[in-house]
Amino acid sequence: MNAAPTASAPPHVLRRLGPPLAALAAVAVPTGYLAVVDPNAPGHYPDCPFRAATGWWCPGCGGLRCVHALAHGDFTGALHDNAAAVLLFGVLGVLWLRWGWAALTGGPPPAVAVGGRRWALIALLVVVFTVARNSPVGAGLAPPLV
Repeated sequence: MNAAPTASAPPHVLRRLGPPLAALAAVAVPTGYLAVVDPNAPGHYPDCPFRAATGWWCPGCGGLRCVHALAHGDFTGALHDNAAAVLLFGVLGVLWLRWGWAALTGGPPPAVAVGGRRWALIALLVVVFTVARNSPVGAGLAPPLV
């Protein structure tokens, strides 16, 4: 007698947690490097080509210093270095937690849909942030000169 085919069991929890943990490691390794090698000390990292060409802070300027500050628990300093990066890291952290929870519980990974209107809004926010941090009114959004 042939046994009826059984539905395949879901992968083991460690197998499901592999991708979220690999992503965490891919972020933790460079973060650890940034925690040790201070971007505020000149000569460790290249200058921003956008800033060199235009004299303006780009949306990413101060991002390395922001990560360094966060790695040392300096949330205020991180916000001063690059507030947009802090917001982005928060969003990515929540998305990673949702992904990890889904992997842990065996649920489907969360879907993240970013349509055309959302991309346009994101682009607009990046432009506004860039202009604001380069204007006298938003000078507090610009990272400190090193």
